[in-house]
Amino acid sequence: MYLWRKTAEPKWVNAHEDALQAHAHGQLVFIQKPGRERLQMEITCRLRRDSTVLLKKFGGQVQALPRNWLKRFARGDSKPIKIGKRLMISNVEGTSGSRRSHQKDCSHIIIPASLAFGTGGHATTAMSLRFLEQLTRHWKRGWSLVDLGTGSGILALAARRFGAGRVTGIDNDPTAISMGKSNARLNKIRGIRFQLADVHDWNSTQETDVITANLYSDLLVEILPKLRDAGRLILSGILLSQENELTLALHRNDYEIINTKRRGKWLAILARPTSSVRRRHLESANFCGGDRLPLQ
Repeated sequence: MYLWRKTAEPKWVNAHEDALQAHAHGQLVFIQKPGRERLQMEITCRLRRDSTVLLKKFGGQVQALPRNWLKRFARGDSKPIKIGKRLMISNVEGTSGSRRSHQKDCSHIIIPASLAFGTGGHATTAMSLRFLEQLTRHWKRGWSLVDLGTGSGILALAARRFGAGRVTGIDNDPTAISMGKSNARLNKIRGIRFQLADVHDWNSTQETDVITANLYSDLLVEILPKLRDAGRLILSGILLSQENELTLALHRNDYEIINTKRRGKWLAILARPTSSVRRRHLESANFCGGDRLPLQ
């Protein structure tokens, strides 16, 4: 495995993101450090020639990864992330990372941080987690979720903790699928189906209460027509500069935006289809006040 890495100004990122995404095949990771404008980009490559192409075309640097790179790059110093009053996420076990929280009704998930799969601290993941917690806070157990671009599986794992019944995590990276299954075993969470698939080829075979998609903006625009069987959409991985484009795409595909979160350069959107069929489905569902949640 090889790691391509480059740090650049947001203007450079905006100008080259589409080309990078085309080369990355879904493996592009953005890292933004607090108080810094520049973004760090990372792409893991299985073959040396792929990393060499990135180096020649975009600059940056390439590092050969050791066989045990997931463990070697694991970080144990991140602070736990609190998601509402129901969930705590950390990357270590210990006093602050105990699986049993001292807070009543608060579950805990351990996600060992790795080079490309973090614990949920990235803005796009954190905003998605908070949307998911707020949205389902008063729902009865047994609702369903599909997580597109599942990565470490953190959103799928959180959904199970929040009471989801049928949960599926989709990713086109075998390493991500393996990581998701490993994290589920670590946390003793069952009932999640991790499926290796490209979101371009994936099609929903049944109605789903929530679809989460932490993907890049152009891909979200492409797959929106596939997502009409979802009661709610939680979309992230969107730069602020892409907000208008994605908003127009949502309206074109008959979605309405319920709420928006912004953090740094990033944006997350909670939306739902506006069709009368979907509305009848939602009205007949036995949810408890989901639409009335004051999502802040």
